[in-house]
Amino acid sequence: MKKISFISLTIIFWIWLTLVIHFNYKNPELEWNWTTIDTKSFVFPEDFIWGTATSAHQVEGGNVNNNWYVFENGFKDSNIPNIYNGDKSGIASNHWNLYLEDIQLMKELDVDHYRFSIEWSKIEPKKGVFDNSVVDHYKKKIDALIKNDIIPVITLHHFSNPIWFEEKGAFEKSENIMDFVDFSEFAFKKFSDSVLFWCTINEPMVYVSEGYFNAEFPPGKRNPVLASKVLKNMLNAHVLVYRSLKSMPNGNNVKIGMVKNIFQFDPFNRINLLDLYMSSLLNDIFTNEPIKFLKEGKSTFFMPGLVNDKIDNKNAKGTLDFIGLNYYSRFHVKGKLNPNEPFVFQTRKKDIQTDMNYPIYPEGIYKALKTISKLNVPIYITENGVADSSDQIRSKFIDEYLYATNKALLEGVEVKGYFYWTLMDNFEWAKGYSMKFGLYEVDFKNQERKLRQGSMSLVEIIKRSKNKIRIEK
Repeated sequence: MKKISFISLTIIFWIWLTLVIHFNYKNPELEWNWTTIDTKSFVFPEDFIWGTATSAHQVEGGNVNNNWYVFENGFKDSNIPNIYNGDKSGIASNHWNLYLEDIQLMKELDVDHYRFSIEWSKIEPKKGVFDNSVVDHYKKKIDALIKNDIIPVITLHHFSNPIWFEEKGAFEKSENIMDFVDFSEFAFKKFSDSVLFWCTINEPMVYVSEGYFNAEFPPGKRNPVLASKVLKNMLNAHVLVYRSLKSMPNGNNVKIGMVKNIFQFDPFNRINLLDLYMSSLLNDIFTNEPIKFLKEGKSTFFMPGLVNDKIDNKNAKGTLDFIGLNYYSRFHVKGKLNPNEPFVFQTRKKDIQTDMNYPIYPEGIYKALKTISKLNVPIYITENGVADSSDQIRSKFIDEYLYATNKALLEGVEVKGYFYWTLMDNFEWAKGYSMKFGLYEVDFKNQERKLRQGSMSLVEIIKRSKNKIRIEK
């Protein structure tokens, strides 16, 4: 018995060791010694794009015809509102009326591009009914940007749906995809004479995870099977929109891409098989399989015992002129032997936490750039920023994340531009007004904007890069 027990333990040990080595090889730890790194002298190429980003619902104000308006006025139960502190977007940052002043803020930063979304529910408040006054507003905004030497970048879908679309089931039903295609075609006809960069859908996996796993976004559901259907429909919607817009007048003159968020999931304990397995599974669901779809037209949405759904679309390959990368941080995963709660996110004492309760992890944007470069198309960092109400870590964040970006670029990754999230404080979805991502602080009582001291690091990097020849001399 003792001999059999010893042999069994030996076999178990070698299986464990093999799996640990395999998982760690597939997802190695990456942490640099920042005390030895100079983050104050690197420069970017002269043709590197600098921009800021916003989304319509978060900054414009007056969005009363979309699913977020309904969600903001709802409750998780009789006592807990859907939005932190019961906040409602309301007039938000009043960007709808103050966009001319905000364009001057962009000029002060010396950025040359502006990524923003056009609000579907304002343009098409009822199915098939388009509001020309809203179209004219966006045309004036686009013209004002161009007049000020700032290139507009339009996002067609940034989390918000018209109420009529939501009531039909939104992206839960494949037959609804054509509603989004029709809207995209309408917008393209109206704006493509002036807008050369188009993003189809912003962060489909975030839309899915927050709306169908965590219930933090509308429709506030927890349904893995439905989540898989929604992701499939959103990815297929991107394909249809890309193909359709490319076939239209101006289609060959513009660049069209999708925006992919990457959040790495790292094991809390790198020798714990549960931690290793759950982090690997989450990385596949959130990042690896969607990228595989965009590259090969095939992917799998797999959660053990819950869903194993195949996505197959032969038309998906070649539907990216560029890829937008949104990157903020990573989560450390602690696996659990509990089918109802198979993992939790664990913080580490040594990490510097942002207000969003995830850490500063600049090495992660380097890793994300390497990962998404597998698509073999130009990369634009379409969002990167930090929630920091005290403005104590914003400068460090900017310096280190852009150093890591620059390192990837120097190693051959085709990074073409960087859009900071966000221009000014805004309505941060389920977090309401509690999160302060803005380069400019906003006093929501009077809508005054003030450049944060920590934001000067970005201004200095842009200035340094645009004048690098003079500096090198």
